[in-house]
Amino acid sequence: MAILKIKVYPDDILRKKALVVTKLTEEDKNLIRDMVETMYASDGVGIAAPQVGVSKRIFIANPTGEKGKELIAINPRILEKSGKEVLVEGCLSLPNISAEVKRYKKVVLKFEDMEGKEKIINANGLLARIIQHEIDHLDGILFIDRINIFKRLKLLRKLKRKI
Repeated sequence: MAILKIKVYPDDILRKKALVVTKLTEEDKNLIRDMVETMYASDGVGIAAPQVGVSKRIFIANPTGEKGKELIAINPRILEKSGKEVLVEGCLSLPNISAEVKRYKKVVLKFEDMEGKEKIINANGLLARIIQHEIDHLDGILFIDRINIFKRLKLLRKLKRKI
């Protein structure tokens, strides 16, 4: 296992729609293990494959931080969503900035696990938020795209000063 380099805005891969995983390979399984290790090493609660430079529809989420309790989602899709709330979010690919983002409180997620089995889960709270944030990464969307343009420009100026 290895800690992977996290792609930081404005890296092009962060703006591209990730590709569907047709058949999970051993290489993909190694990538997933490395993504888990990278997420923990970076103090993250979620990470998507494009954030480590791989255009595949895979993400990891773990709101508890407890190792072994990761949600590993391959080809994820939100089937239902309900309720809304505004909370502060950050992102490993946008270091040292955060903003209030409106997201759904509850989601129903369909995905494939590491064995290729289709699963459906109900998620709420922080897990629902992480799922939406990571699926955005798979679609080339960053959390700053979901905020007011003036706040976004201010945050991007702040980010450029830190790079």
